[in-house]
Amino acid sequence: MRMRPTLSWTPPENLPPGTTDPEPVADALITGGVLVLSGAGISTESGIPDYRGEGGSLSRHTPMTYQDFTGSAQARRRYWARSHLGWRTFGRARPNAGHRAVAAFGRHDLLSGVITQNVDGLHQAAGSEDVVELHGSLARVVCLACGAFSPRGELAQRLEEANPGFDPVAAGINPDGDADLTDAQVGDFRVVPCTSCRGILKPDVVFFGEAVPPRRVEHCRELVRESASLLVLGSSLTVMSGLRFVRQAAQAGKPVLIVNLEPTRGDQHAVTRVALPLGAALTTVAERLGIAVDGRAAVRR
Repeated sequence: MRMRPTLSWTPPENLPPGTTDPEPVADALITGGVLVLSGAGISTESGIPDYRGEGGSLSRHTPMTYQDFTGSAQARRRYWARSHLGWRTFGRARPNAGHRAVAAFGRHDLLSGVITQNVDGLHQAAGSEDVVELHGSLARVVCLACGAFSPRGELAQRLEEANPGFDPVAAGINPDGDADLTDAQVGDFRVVPCTSCRGILKPDVVFFGEAVPPRRVEHCRELVRESASLLVLGSSLTVMSGLRFVRQAAQAGKPVLIVNLEPTRGDQHAVTRVALPLGAALTTVAERLGIAVDGRAAVRR
């Protein structure tokens, strides 16, 4: 029987409560050397839902696993039909105040780096540089046979041509770009192969049940080693891919700060969890630091 990846986590009763005071985050940024680790929660204000928050997609949707995608032509048909529709929503998403604040912190040399678990590219669109995409990017496609990469926009055009008139109404869009469609809506959607070798195409993202490339993990570990503190933004840290960096930072004696409305699996390792919406919290922090976000002048505290 195939094992499903861990998708949920139940908070223990002894977790420390969250606070509504973002001052510790401002203090960490003043010191500098802050490494940001962001999750799906930072993109909810851009119209992309998260997995586990209120109304999160896991309440109605189980993400595609690597094993299902590679092992079943029907699973790939279902995935690409849903992802093709979801890509239209991702293409319209724009950075929100949280993304813009992170970019502003970077411009003021307060950050040592940005690691994101998201695949939406919104940190880069907001102006952040040298972002490590832990789970890859929906903007790229890779062939599982020959390893060739291609732009997602190119594939979108090919899928449009192969499936004229495909325009079902989705019940929802998920953080991985997968739209909620019934099997009847998927119908006989046509999947297209690699243009070079006719191999199977896959988005250049890490599916559930798939390992993050070891070199990428080691790069992130090095960023943790070089940082003064770790700031987690909008992640429940349920899966080990992000939690391991929180544990590494805590074991090294580096302060871990979390901004997330709900308790996280990393709270026990954190010096504080700020339970505020990310856009508002980070904008407040920027104002206290005298940093302009969205072109508005801030008053230095």
